[in-house]
Amino acid sequence: MSTLSSLPTAQPGTDRVLRRRRIRRTWGQPWLYLPLAGALLLMIAPFLWMLSGSFKPEADIRRVPPVLLPTAPTTANYGELFSSLDFTTMFANSVIVALAVTAGNLIFCSMLGYALAKLEFRGQRAVFLLVMGTLMIPGLVTFVPLYVLVSNMQLTGSMLGLILPFLAGPFGVFLMRQFISTLPDELIDAARVDGCRELAIFAKIILPLTKPALATLGIITFLGSWNNFLWPLVVAQNESQYTLPVGLALASSGQSFTRFGILLAGAMVVLLPVMIVF
Repeated sequence: MSTLSSLPTAQPGTDRVLRRRRIRRTWGQPWLYLPLAGALLLMIAPFLWMLSGSFKPEADIRRVPPVLLPTAPTTANYGELFSSLDFTTMFANSVIVALAVTAGNLIFCSMLGYALAKLEFRGQRAVFLLVMGTLMIPGLVTFVPLYVLVSNMQLTGSMLGLILPFLAGPFGVFLMRQFISTLPDELIDAARVDGCRELAIFAKIILPLTKPALATLGIITFLGSWNNFLWPLVVAQNESQYTLPVGLALASSGQSFTRFGILLAGAMVVLLPVMIVF
């Protein structure tokens, strides 16, 4: 008892006082925040220029030296953008393709990740090494073979041709496999003892526990699909199948010069859904 009574006891509010002292000590060193503020300004400068330029006349955008704020703010760029494009159709195409690709990656990558992390089958290691190997192959290397495959399946000029090749990706499989590997095996074993089949275990136990990884994969996949330009440009055969990036590039390209005002206004429109999703 004497030994226990002689031990030092924590003062009430000690942690709070120490936390306040650390905060004061950190804020007392402004030089730490100067490079962070510079990096932040460097990061947001293109977005600020894009926002400002979308309200500038074409002459202001091409002025040398450049001006940050528009001398005569105008919404003509947005009006011309919506009048020159079938915006509703292209927006719907982008939403359909992005949501379908995102949903496919969430489902198939998580299923394969679960199989590679928690199931035992012949060739499991070889499959995982194959997935890891495909991560090292640049997308441009597989672009032509992928187009030939889609063309032989007669999917060019269809929405399915824009969606099907990207329903699963090696990065998503790797991400989900690594996250699911951290889940305790006892949960799965207990479910099997209770008579749950693998599909029920995956749907009722694995998916609810992998929400952080699914959210990360969903944001990354949606962003990549929404901004995809080259594949829809090659596969889509007419304007009714174009996505927003393709339509924006075609609308802003004149016969002799690029109309940067329309391009910047379109970039702002394309950026807004991504910011909302994020």
